Amino acid sequence: MSSDSHGLYIGIERSGSEVFLVLIAVGKLTHQDYQNITPILDSALESVKDPKINALIDLRESQGWEAKAAWDDFKLGLKHGNEFVRIAICGNKKWQETAAKVGAWFVSGELQFFEDRADAVSWLSQ
Repeated sequence: MSSDSHGLYIGIERSGSEVFLVLIAVGKLTHQDYQNITPILDSALESVKDPKINALIDLRESQGWEAKAAWDDFKLGLKHGNEFVRIAICGNKKWQETAAKVGAWFVSGELQFFEDRADAVSWLSQ
C-alpha cells in the first residue's frame, strides 16, 4: 500500500448473540474513516439482543489517528464498550501496546495485546 493509504476495514460474523468482529486499521485514520465505518457497525449490532463481541483489532499497518478520529474511536468504545467479551489487539509498535492498555479502561471485557496475529486469534477462540 502507498504511504497515503488509510482506512478501517471491517468484518462481522454473527451467531445468535455472539459477534466476531475484525477491524484492520491502515495508515493514519481520519474522521471520515469513522463516519464510514460506524454506521455499519451500529447497524450490525442493533439487530442483536445483548451482543457479546469478541474482536480482533489489527493495528500492524496503522500510523495512528488524526485528533478528531481519535475522538471518534473513543466515542465508539464508550457506546459499545459494555458489549465486548474479549478484544485482541495485534500490533508491532510500542505506542500500539500503550494504546491497548489505555483502551482497556473503557471496555468491560478482557483486552490483550499481541504481536502475532495467530496468537491473538487463538486467544479469542478459547
